[in-house]
Amino acid sequence: MPVPSGRTPEEPVRELVVLGTSSNVPTRTRNHNGYLLRWDGAPHQDGILFDPGEGTQRQLTHAGVPATAITRICLTHMHGDHCYGLPGVLSRMVLDGVQRPVELHYPASGEDVVRALVGLATPGLELRLRPHGGPGEIAEGLEVVALRHRIETYGYRLIEPDGRSLVPERLAAAGISGPDVGRLQREGELRGVRLADVSVARRGQSVAVVMDTAECAGAEQLADGVDLLLVESTFGADTAELAETYLHLTAAQAGALAARSGARTTVLTHFSSRYVDVAPLLEEARAAAPGAQITAADDLDRVPLPPRRAHDT
Repeated sequence: MPVPSGRTPEEPVRELVVLGTSSNVPTRTRNHNGYLLRWDGAPHQDGILFDPGEGTQRQLTHAGVPATAITRICLTHMHGDHCYGLPGVLSRMVLDGVQRPVELHYPASGEDVVRALVGLATPGLELRLRPHGGPGEIAEGLEVVALRHRIETYGYRLIEPDGRSLVPERLAAAGISGPDVGRLQREGELRGVRLADVSVARRGQSVAVVMDTAECAGAEQLADGVDLLLVESTFGADTAELAETYLHLTAAQAGALAARSGARTTVLTHFSSRYVDVAPLLEEARAAAPGAQITAADDLDRVPLPPRRAHDT
């Protein structure tokens, strides 16, 4: 889907930009994996790139997203369709003049592969390697959980802490404006006015990325209650035995995960190249999760996070 009229890609926004949706083998219409989560917040807009497969640099161009938007890169595992685009992305960031540090998260067992890929990139980027060898928080608000695949694999969960949203009318009534607004937010009270007096509770949002895995407790933990669930859906009911052999999810299993987790929006991806039309996979997933909001991703889709729940703002 194109960028909505009247908005440039650089403006603060909270959405998933789908750069590629094919597993293992790309097709005429589907690139290898690649997902950019654009996450507005202080002090700047974050752009978290997950699993850049081959061609991701070109897909960024097609999506209208500059490489400079990337602030962090996360690899779920070291199979080629999830990481072989890394050198091109890093080289493009150097070419485009990225000056700030960029952190690269990946399973520790993939150290040799990561260093080989990074070694192919144009030097000049301050890239900070951040391997993880177990579950837990790896950066502020970002945690990993082990999945069940043929090699060491982790899913990612991004969690925004609960906070408060300012109410302009209450600020005006309290006579607080300009720099004093920031001071009130920092200090919690200003001239007898408490932050709670001029704001309402705001529930934090969350996103889960569940790539290559069979059904497991880790997938359940990642998906639990998230606002947006990005989940692999490699096989359909017609090839369920392949899913079991290669430790992937079927569409029905992905749908069932969405239903059990209570995810507000679920996006299916990582489709086997045998499926020219993924509509049957979407139907299988929806049949396993009646009433759930489930879509099948196409390359270059933009999926906004759902609005905050009632009474959160």
